[in-house]
Amino acid sequence: MDSLKIIGGQPLSGEIPISGAKNSALKLMAACLLTAEPVTLTNMPNLADTRFLSQLLQTLGVEVYWPKGDSECRLNAENLTSTIAPYEQVRKMRASFNVLGPMLARYGHATVSLPGGCAIGARPVDLHLQAFEAMGADLLVEQGYVKAAAIHGLKGAQIVFPFVSVGATEHAMLAATLAKGETVLENAAREPEIADLADCLISMGAKIEGAGSSTITIQGVDELHGTHHKVMSDRIEAGTYAMAVAAAGGHVTLTNAPVGALSALNHALRNAGVKVEADKDAGTIEIETTGQPLAAVNVDTAPHPGFPTDLQAQFMALMSVARGTSIIRENIFENRFMHAPELSRLGANIAVRGSEAIVTGVEKLKGAPVMATDLRASVSLVIAGLAAQGETTVSRIYHLDRGFERLEEKLSAVGANIRRTSEEDEG
Repeated sequence: MDSLKIIGGQPLSGEIPISGAKNSALKLMAACLLTAEPVTLTNMPNLADTRFLSQLLQTLGVEVYWPKGDSECRLNAENLTSTIAPYEQVRKMRASFNVLGPMLARYGHATVSLPGGCAIGARPVDLHLQAFEAMGADLLVEQGYVKAAAIHGLKGAQIVFPFVSVGATEHAMLAATLAKGETVLENAAREPEIADLADCLISMGAKIEGAGSSTITIQGVDELHGTHHKVMSDRIEAGTYAMAVAAAGGHVTLTNAPVGALSALNHALRNAGVKVEADKDAGTIEIETTGQPLAAVNVDTAPHPGFPTDLQAQFMALMSVARGTSIIRENIFENRFMHAPELSRLGANIAVRGSEAIVTGVEKLKGAPVMATDLRASVSLVIAGLAAQGETTVSRIYHLDRGFERLEEKLSAVGANIRRTSEEDEG
């Protein structure tokens, strides 16, 4: 099993290119199931998660042309051989569940295993299923599978989400593109990835208005056609590297960055004393530290445009070396402070009380062996390791490979002392 070894204390300098967004790419890949024509996605991130979904799509009969290391992926779902997504594959990644809606909309039936993924709370799929039922689907959940049928096709519906859910918004939008009549999604999520998915679907012939707002209206069409679409840049990756620079010190320019999608983080970083210069036209964000201690900043995670839950762990690592005490409140997922005990192994002073973490900054973290528990937790340990004195070893980094493309290569290029090792290397 691979680990990362990090010697901290090295300031970072140079440029880091930002890859395509994992959270967008996965839903865009599922969109290929809505049409018999090829869908080509560019700026695709090469990640464990996107490769997992590629394998699942091939199991269903999708022709996938995506050479290893290539950023262009061609998907052709003209002739599916199955509408059953098995547990063995769906359990690996929660986003695999999103094949249900497109197959149900196009074929009138689908059987998909209930999903797996990170252990950061229950994250039930109830809202997804309620949306499909509102569109006229008959659903049966048994033996860990969702069996869905809409023999006469899905029908447009008024769907009011009881709380904001990115996954349910995206999934309902995918299915509604081929439903008969008008579907209105109220209290919809407003994340940039939803607008990216809508842009792709519109280029395929869908009729969607309001994506990026809390009300999305979809007029169903009889069929969709193929398209070429560029995956948006990953705001979570960009935010992660911004905090890595803030923690380790230095001056780095993030290129191909989703400048308009990081306002909440940029605001928090500036309050902490980090220089942030964003250029939307150039697609760059400059991160520079001043040499002065960071200031403690409170954050509350919230749906977009609030502070992203997927950047909470990284921000906690940063606040571990800030002057003063910060309070971090997690309002999206329960059980998402599993990184706190591991950060404490490096000397961080963190007290967790329910959905609140009180972080009292220390002058220096010290390297130690730590273990990743989920995707974002794993990269928070990398950030802490970059700021710490001595050597930090981060194990179980298969979590990291799910969402960060060439992380050690990108960090090494700007001066970090970081390398990947395996058990074989240690032997």
